[in-house]
Amino acid sequence: MKSHYFFTFFLSLSAILNVQSQLKAVSYSDGAQQLEGFSGKPKKANPKKAGVLILPAWMGVDAHSKESATELNKLGYYTFVADIYGIDKRPKNSQEAGKIAGYYKTNFKEYQHRITLALEQLIKSGANPDEIAVIGYCFGGSGALETARANMKVKGVVSFHGGLGKEASRTTETIQPKVLVLHGADDFFVPEAEIKGFQDEMRNAKADWQMIYYADAVHAFTHKDAGSDKSKGVAYNENADKRSWKAMLSFFDELFK
Repeated sequence: MKSHYFFTFFLSLSAILNVQSQLKAVSYSDGAQQLEGFSGKPKKANPKKAGVLILPAWMGVDAHSKESATELNKLGYYTFVADIYGIDKRPKNSQEAGKIAGYYKTNFKEYQHRITLALEQLIKSGANPDEIAVIGYCFGGSGALETARANMKVKGVVSFHGGLGKEASRTTETIQPKVLVLHGADDFFVPEAEIKGFQDEMRNAKADWQMIYYADAVHAFTHKDAGSDKSKGVAYNENADKRSWKAMLSFFDELFK
């Protein structure tokens, strides 16, 4: 019985290591700041060699973003997990994460620049520069919207439980990329005023946008390590996780048809 247990454990461990090995660490830089993202290539690319840039949540490059990359590789997409902070700037806890993420939200031009650098790495990996989408989680979801606001050369962006607001002093430009927002219906970290402001922005920007709400879901509903206590405002929701992934794939079918 013990030998069977250890054999099963060994197979599971091997499967995990094999998934991680599909992603290749890539060193790149922003001036003197060293960055390290992760590139993934499909065994069989889709006909258009479409690529997806993944913007992680506020802790930076994490297992969740890598898992998303690997799953998309299986579906034929090139992927790149962006490093927004830098290899020596990764936060050690949520307090540090809130501080550094807040910096990039305020200094959005710097955030947009780091996204641009990551897009370059995605294209270098083999993705078609004319067939690109950007997705992001939480802080990365805010980054996905910044990609659209900057009208980067991408076909569409997807925000999973991301922040939606921008400073009132910023002008609203016409938005070219298509926008999909996947939002927890009970996410109290994103107030109603911010939601209304975002929707008004999308209308004024003449954007092609969609917003889907998921019942009983709060912030970080796709993160399996977020626990299940909704009262904290951060919790995993299996239904919302699966439904939002399907919504993203349907959106991709439209973008890359």
